[in-house]
Amino acid sequence: MTSNRAPSDWYPLFPHPVVAESLLDRLINTSHQVIMSGPSYRPNKCPKDPTGKPSA
Repeated sequence: MTSNRAPSDWYPLFPHPVVAESLLDRLINTSHQVIMSGPSYRPNKCPKDPTGKPSA
């Protein structure tokens, strides 16, 4: 599972705080977190038009 949100940002997404705590506790405590910083790599992989400019 991947996310661009910090675990603390997930709590408001659940309607019931007890369910949120239970689910996120199980998910976070058994996960490996890789925190990346810096510019996105996506523009490098974006298809380019014939002029060499990104098409998106």
